[in-house]
Amino acid sequence: MDPADLVLRYGERVTHVEHVPAREAVIEPWPEWVDPAVREMYAAEGITSLWGHQAEALHHVHEGRHTVISTGTASGKSLAFQAPALTGLAAGRTGSALRGNRMPTVLYLAPTKALAADQLRRLAGASAFARPATVDGDNSREERAWARDHANYLLTNPDTLHHSILPGHARWTRVLGGLTHVVVDECHHYRGVFGAHVAHVLRRLRRICAYYGADPTFVLSSATVAEPEVFASRLTGLDVVPVTEDSSPHAARTIALWEPPIIPGVDPANPGAVRRSATTEAGELLTDLVIGQVRTLAFVRSRRGAETVAATAQRRLGEVDPELVRRVATYRGGYLPEERRELEHRLRSGDLLGLASTNALELGIDIAGLDAVITVGFPGTRAALQQQFGRAGRSGHASIGILVARDDPLDTFLVHHPEALLGTAVEASVFDPDNPYVLGPHLAAAAQEIPLTENDFDLFGPRAAEGVTALEAAGWLRKRAAGWFWTKRERASNLADIRSSGGSPVQIVDASTGRLIGTVDGGSADSTVHEGAVYVHQGDVHLVDEYDLEHGVAIVHRDDPDYSTMARSVTEIAVTETERTEHWGAATMSFGSVEVVNQVVSYLKRSTSGGGVLGEELLELPARTLQTKAVWWTLSAEVVAATMENDDVPGSAHAAEHAAIGLLPLLATCDRWDIGGVSTALHPDTGTLTVFVYDGYPGGAGFAERGYEIAAQWLRVTRDAIVACECQDGCPSCVQSPKCGNGNEPLDKAGAVRLLDAFLVDAPTG
Repeated sequence: MDPADLVLRYGERVTHVEHVPAREAVIEPWPEWVDPAVREMYAAEGITSLWGHQAEALHHVHEGRHTVISTGTASGKSLAFQAPALTGLAAGRTGSALRGNRMPTVLYLAPTKALAADQLRRLAGASAFARPATVDGDNSREERAWARDHANYLLTNPDTLHHSILPGHARWTRVLGGLTHVVVDECHHYRGVFGAHVAHVLRRLRRICAYYGADPTFVLSSATVAEPEVFASRLTGLDVVPVTEDSSPHAARTIALWEPPIIPGVDPANPGAVRRSATTEAGELLTDLVIGQVRTLAFVRSRRGAETVAATAQRRLGEVDPELVRRVATYRGGYLPEERRELEHRLRSGDLLGLASTNALELGIDIAGLDAVITVGFPGTRAALQQQFGRAGRSGHASIGILVARDDPLDTFLVHHPEALLGTAVEASVFDPDNPYVLGPHLAAAAQEIPLTENDFDLFGPRAAEGVTALEAAGWLRKRAAGWFWTKRERASNLADIRSSGGSPVQIVDASTGRLIGTVDGGSADSTVHEGAVYVHQGDVHLVDEYDLEHGVAIVHRDDPDYSTMARSVTEIAVTETERTEHWGAATMSFGSVEVVNQVVSYLKRSTSGGGVLGEELLELPARTLQTKAVWWTLSAEVVAATMENDDVPGSAHAAEHAAIGLLPLLATCDRWDIGGVSTALHPDTGTLTVFVYDGYPGGAGFAERGYEIAAQWLRVTRDAIVACECQDGCPSCVQSPKCGNGNEPLDKAGAVRLLDAFLVDAPTG
């Protein structure tokens, strides 16, 4: 079955189709310096020559230049960093590449465990000269000890490097002191606060390597990063050479933008108010593809959504061909290691025809033979969408990528404005290594690893001296003759939560067996596993009996309720410092530091059949305080009174806030869930109507500042998207938000348009 035939079958739901033609390859010979044994390893895989960009990258890396390879998915980027690294290891067999008294080693960093495990599998043919090993949270103590004592090609992730290898560097001297190459794979993943943390982890790595006499060449890889040399230099602190001209062959691909249909007869007076859910649509689409023997990967933004897509497909397949039910599954974070590995094996072998996954597989294993990718909801950036679509078509056959729009302002805008999505450069990655909430913990960690001196300040950036002074004043560092020392007993690395998950994961335990069935990150636990919450794991539905905040445990039992749950919260925000301001006549645009206080106060029970609210239950959970950055805009009380006398002013501001949050990911490298908002008709700090959009991370992530810099463009796009929506009173496609803590009340769609018009009267036009 040609997966593109589905486009014709569902024609009325497809808003745009684009065909990407096949591309011929540019071939280059292997350079003579690559070890013959390495070339033989690749020849056994059928690789007897190089593509042009691979040859270019090999040349730069061989010359010792730090290099970033930014070419398309399935363009052989792994070879470009593997071949030079393996050649160094092969030379080390003969003793010709000894570094002092140490043999050469390689460090490979991946953002996911799955990707590191897949790279390990690819190195199976290099056993004559490479002793690879993964080191991550899934290792036994014996496996980690073997890697420390014997491995010369270490595969790990920034988390393990930060929490284990760097703090324990004295035990890893053999590996760190022999490093010839450091590979940073899928580097575009390191944006926002996570990117800032990883930038400092890499600086700490460079510092320790230098301490042991090593000076490795850094090689970075990404299919989707804007200005790769600028991004890579900021991430590593080094001058980096880019390789960007993709000369690999590419099979034809069809891209379809898809909008679920309106549910007929729901509200004739308000057309477009209710559409079929994107997860239901994707589940039925996955069913049809599986029946047609089309190997398909469906990316779904949430854990619950992934479970729903797989369950929908399994239910429909059971009605058509029960034998196919077992060939559809779910893959997401929170699964146990053995569950993930089994699913990866089944997908790679072809036993699975359909898999619904969160973005845990976006940067994961290299799966040849996939024919189709369904992306349920815009994943936040054009770069992420390209990554997901690139999972299909890797066997050289034509493929299809389908974006199924959610009922969301950004999704609706994109499926009707394909020019804003396709054929447009990927977004510039935003991260700030000078964020004091990021810098401080890494300075402390570096001081515990090796005492800090003034010579280290340049490595950590312009605010390093200020950061050390603050840590010394707090009593965390003490200056002695050799430098600044860490003064506490606990590990300094524990100060930095590099994935900004909001704390340690909460363990989810089955009450009847005591078995650990999964985990949820600390930042979302209050709203996900509060007492009474419905929790889904691999299709099994559970109810939360107890949520123990102190010990980080949620006790659950199997159940089958006829409702789902949604947490409700209240949020207050205070301005602590205004850093930048622009005046647009009666409107003012500002950026600065804020304090956000959020508390989950209750949850709604929604019927799984009709979607109606069955009731609300109160919760007693602590308030959470966040010091972060925000962009906010105000409008004078006189203009508000003159232009909005017949509008619901709080509802207008609330609707404008929701739509602005939904559209910012179009212009910045953020996701809707990376940012939050608060709106009020009269804020005590500004004395007038104010709309805030803030970064959901301590110290900020750069997203709010990006919003400030392109504020006029952002608000115009927001205003146009609300006007273009076909509903009358507001819907999820324009001003309703899936994450609203107030249940999307109050909202005034028409008032939001008039409010934004008033904001934009004197806005800059450039």
